[in-house]
Amino acid sequence: MRWVGRGGLRQVRDVLGLRERPDVIVGSEISLAARELATQAGLGWVDETGAAEIAVGNIVISRTGARRAKTYEPSWSPAVIGVAEALLCGVPATVAAATGATGHSTSSVAGALAALSKWGLLEAGASRGPRSGRRVVDPDRLLDEYAQAVAAQRPKAELRCGVLWRDPLATLKQLGEQWNSAGVVWAATGALAAAVLAPYLTDISGADVYVDGQGEPDLRNAAHAAHVEPMDGGRLVLLPFPTLASRRLATDQDGIRVAPWPRIYADLCQVGVRGEDAAEHLKEVRRGQG
Repeated sequence: MRWVGRGGLRQVRDVLGLRERPDVIVGSEISLAARELATQAGLGWVDETGAAEIAVGNIVISRTGARRAKTYEPSWSPAVIGVAEALLCGVPATVAAATGATGHSTSSVAGALAALSKWGLLEAGASRGPRSGRRVVDPDRLLDEYAQAVAAQRPKAELRCGVLWRDPLATLKQLGEQWNSAGVVWAATGALAAAVLAPYLTDISGADVYVDGQGEPDLRNAAHAAHVEPMDGGRLVLLPFPTLASRRLATDQDGIRVAPWPRIYADLCQVGVRGEDAAEHLKEVRRGQG
């Protein structure tokens, strides 16, 4: 057996590259993509949610497990997620900077920074003086914790729309022009947004797009503004912006508005091996640019 920490795709790939491969890997919460890869490679796995899949000879052990709620107090509120998103984008860990970047109130940002410090994700260089500002202790750990929080709070409302396209990026740019003309704020996420920031996947069949609004009526209004029709199984998925920060930190890239890269990373991690591969590539590209 071998411990692989949280158990992401990268950790499983490292184990598969070992000369003496273990029979079983153990992690705190092995991701869906990592589970799939381990199973394909004939590697047993177990994690702390109670999930497991081990096959030895004629004996097969398979358990689904159950995700346990984090014992954090306070919780990962939208403000905490938004502040973490801003910090991962390079915003300084000060109340003034994070308030300006996220749009949350000063008190919400102060509480979010205090929570992240309490959980050991931020630390102060000194109690007073020029080094007294907070800083991120471990960007990878912050990104992992943030991505887990995002997965637990994915917007429940969504609207699928029918779109015919040969070139997804060109089509999205056209849709974006119509949203811009109608005054609808939007930002692409997922695989299509990653293709703008850090091309990796060659086959992109759909697009996830955040738009202004809260529920289905607002999503239908956004669809109407872009002249697309709701359709079961449609390739275009409209979602409400999950946080103020995701809306404010979005950027324009060659005529396409994209969500902040940590949000894209977190969304990609929810769509299997190819998605987590693209997420890891995006992280490495952003690290190289930072």
